[in-house]
Amino acid sequence: MTAALIGKGIKITFYGHSAFKLDGAGSSVLIDPWLDNPLLQTPIAALGAVNLILVTHGHADHLGNTVEIAHKTGAPVVAIHELACYLAGKGLEVIGMNKGGTCSAGGVKVTMTQALHSSSLEEGGRLLPAGDPVGFVVEFANGFRVYHAGDTAVFKDLELIRELYHPELAMLPIGDHYVMSPAEAALACRLLRPKFVIPMHYGTFPVLTGTPEKLQSLLQDQPDIQIVVLKPGETVE
Repeated sequence: MTAALIGKGIKITFYGHSAFKLDGAGSSVLIDPWLDNPLLQTPIAALGAVNLILVTHGHADHLGNTVEIAHKTGAPVVAIHELACYLAGKGLEVIGMNKGGTCSAGGVKVTMTQALHSSSLEEGGRLLPAGDPVGFVVEFANGFRVYHAGDTAVFKDLELIRELYHPELAMLPIGDHYVMSPAEAALACRLLRPKFVIPMHYGTFPVLTGTPEKLQSLLQDQPDIQIVVLKPGETVE
């Protein structure tokens, strides 16, 4: 499969769990960069250029290596206001925003969307609140739109994301237990109706039992939605 088929020249690299890098149309966007996850160990030096980092919530498997990457690359970090304030305290350049808002940064437009989950971070043995969990719609200069759902359950307002932003590609969690199961993700696909879906947040730990095969079996009646399964470290190009 070529990047041109998926997204007008946008190259998509999967680093495992929910971590992705999107390159193209003059931008390099990193999302939920947990680079030392159990599925793949990726050195920061191997990332190449990074213009922007998006963090969906404060849990360690999504905030990941954000602080180190931002310090090394100088890339600003987009996060919900409370998490952005925390990251600013670590010396990072941040863009704090909230759900429903859109900002322009790193050559793309970023819209923050709803997500149904929790958000906290651990520091000094204490659990700290980190604002609400969110998702993101990223629009590239060539018009290609990607929806990264973050960690979420299925919710009916995914229809609003479709109606407002029309993402061509959706990155959806399928692991179950902490996020959507394949059955919920299949319903999410019907609500969003993207052209392409990349499953994420599965198989990292034994408790995350959902599989792309199960999702595919539940979408056999949706031939216009193509499931794109990426192995950790794989790039669609």
